[in-house]
Amino acid sequence: MSDTAAKPRPQFRNIGIAQIASYRLPLAGKLSILHRVSGALLFLCLPLVILPLFAASVAAPQTFAAVAAYAGNPIVKLVFLVLVWGYLHHFCAGIRYLLLDLHIGIDKQSSKKSAGVVFGVSLALTLVFALKLFGVL
Repeated sequence: MSDTAAKPRPQFRNIGIAQIASYRLPLAGKLSILHRVSGALLFLCLPLVILPLFAASVAAPQTFAAVAAYAGNPIVKLVFLVLVWGYLHHFCAGIRYLLLDLHIGIDKQSSKKSAGVVFGVSLALTLVFALKLFGVL
């Protein structure tokens, strides 16, 4: 063999726990994982958190007052903020994936830009909702 032969690239097939820390995902890969996490979060919290609170709030004026008092707790507000982030991230990433399905922005550079835009928009919208939720706006 000649010395000018290219060194083979490392292949990650069955990644072990020790290799996870050294494996670097591109921004679009991180976005994809967070899209799945936010979808699972919303799916699991819908019957456990969102629907019971909604049902209690519309049952009677007294239960609405109880839910409103419960929702005023700062820890509950943080849980609501995580749910708001999950929804906004899942929504924005879903729009990106719809555009990718239409073959818009499928090259590497456009994909990286659109992943950054999704992170920026979803975090900015979450910040606006956080300011409103905690009474700053």
